Amino acid sequence: MSTIIESVDVSVPIRTAYDQWTQFETFPQFMEGVEEVRQVDDTTVRWRTRIAGVTREFDARITEQLPDERVAWKSVDGSAHAGVVTFHRLDETTTRVTAQLDFAPDGVVEKAGDRLGALTRRVKGDLQRFKTFIESRGVQTGGWRGQVDRPEP
Repeated sequence: MSTIIESVDVSVPIRTAYDQWTQFETFPQFMEGVEEVRQVDDTTVRWRTRIAGVTREFDARITEQLPDERVAWKSVDGSAHAGVVTFHRLDETTTRVTAQLDFAPDGVVEKAGDRLGALTRRVKGDLQRFKTFIESRGVQTGGWRGQVDRPEP
């Protein structure tokens, strides 16, 4: 299992950053290799990615969602991965967005890419593109303020 942690400071209030992040359908606009994301229900998100010529579809389950604080998920099928994105208010107009991903590289190409830091660079780039996306708009494209409580162990 590999872990990646990356952060970016965005010049928007925490509510704006969080609300935009909950608009999963916009992920292809700033996430490299993501072709489509559809929210199936309050806790299920269906992804289609194309990376290094390989198309994959998988579902992820939102395991915890607290407005203006965090969104956590884990894969339901496909390659094993889980993660959390947290939002930290730095001041009235600046938010730190931190992404932590835990994943098990699947196959020779993914294992080689992991050793070379390809996914770390991708996550860092995705966060930078999110920064550009939300700062250039100044407002979120929507928002879901619902809460998903972490299941009891």
